[in-house]
Amino acid sequence: MLHLQTTQVLASHLDDQTVQSLANQLQGELIRAGDANYDEARAVWNGMIDRHPALIARCATVEDVVAAVNFARKHHLPLAVRGGGHNVAGLAVAADDGLVVDLSVLNQVEVDPQARTARAQGGATIGDLDAATQAHGLAAPMGVVSATGIAGLTLGGGFGWLRNKYGLSCDNLIGAQVVTADGRVVTANENENRDLLWGLRGGGGNFGIVTEFEYQLYPVGPEVAFTFILHDAEGDNLKRAIQFYRDYSSQAPDEISTIMASGIVPPEPELFPEPIHHKPFVLLGAMYAGEAAEGQQVMKPLIDFGEPLVDFSGIMPYVEAQKAFDADYPDGLRYYWKSLNLSRLDDEVIDRFVEHARRQPSVFSTVDLWYVGGAVKRGSASDSAFHGRQAAFLLSPEANWEHPEDDEANIAWLREFIADMEEFSDGSRYLNFPGFLEEGDEMMRAAFGDKYQRLQALKDKYDPTNFFSLNQNIKPSH
Repeated sequence: MLHLQTTQVLASHLDDQTVQSLANQLQGELIRAGDANYDEARAVWNGMIDRHPALIARCATVEDVVAAVNFARKHHLPLAVRGGGHNVAGLAVAADDGLVVDLSVLNQVEVDPQARTARAQGGATIGDLDAATQAHGLAAPMGVVSATGIAGLTLGGGFGWLRNKYGLSCDNLIGAQVVTADGRVVTANENENRDLLWGLRGGGGNFGIVTEFEYQLYPVGPEVAFTFILHDAEGDNLKRAIQFYRDYSSQAPDEISTIMASGIVPPEPELFPEPIHHKPFVLLGAMYAGEAAEGQQVMKPLIDFGEPLVDFSGIMPYVEAQKAFDADYPDGLRYYWKSLNLSRLDDEVIDRFVEHARRQPSVFSTVDLWYVGGAVKRGSASDSAFHGRQAAFLLSPEANWEHPEDDEANIAWLREFIADMEEFSDGSRYLNFPGFLEEGDEMMRAAFGDKYQRLQALKDKYDPTNFFSLNQNIKPSH
């Protein structure tokens, strides 16, 4: 559990005149508990999250963000920050009886096609960014679900379909506008506050509220070769598929970024033919960051492996490929995820993977493997705070289910899975796939390894009172 400082008070104890003073400063909207749109404003994508902030400042300008930060600091309120609201642990609204800074209205994207850069406000989603950049045949490396906010994704790393060729989302962050804990608006880039830019590249939301991200763009699309095929995973097929995925990914050119997932075909007729419902599957997914026809040929082994249950592969618009997973993560389903960086993926590790994957309690759950290679491996520790490039594969079991009465079984399955795989890891994790941060400071130190002390020094500089604490928190040193 996250523990707030004892100096914090509850926003519901503030008198109406004090609260109205904040509302009067905002060009956006201040939503209070009890307002008609309060429940809509506090809801996030994960149906497990039921938090009750007292105030939600739906900011329309950077000045609104500054006003909200100054108000929360002056009145010692717990403060949470909402970008896309897609963090699985529900951090966007974690300020029970406190203040949420909601950036969802700040979602504009400006593209400079000559410089191949984009400026995106902190409330933009992957879909917002992709739509703007693809109008110019360009893209920034992003995640794989279009409703995800760019803010949390980038600050935590950013694994996606372009990572092996162009790196993580955080690797392509070249500038940022940040509101700090003391209410200043600062710029971070290679020429100004360079230390802060380093920390924003994977160090989470510990140093301020990022109201604008500037990205490096690359020529991608408008059409790409995309592989998205579900093979039969009955019997020994799952083990063979993981072995194949391991070997294929390690030998593939950087233009190919891959994902493997095991699961059970859910009974959803609009997505899958009825004869394959409830069958075990293994998904082999990949995108080719290059000429589409060439990509189809290089990725053909993924198609030819095993017995296909359903094949969604082909040459398609990049923006459509970016939405391939959207239907698998609907708003309101219950989600509990964890991750682990695997140091190896030999047969011993694969056998353990298969053992736990076969026990998943829900047909909506999957166990995902992300190959870590190419540009991700080449990223330098001196360039970013992200820690995880040393991994061979990123393991991400996802417990996804429908009903509250099934919470215990699904959470227990995932926790046991991760605990049993720890011996194959250095203990580091990908913080965009957290559970509910039960491990606290110990997990954070393992997550950042030898970068933790540098991050803590950055925290001391930009947020010495830990004002921004409702996150994957790095505590100040004192």
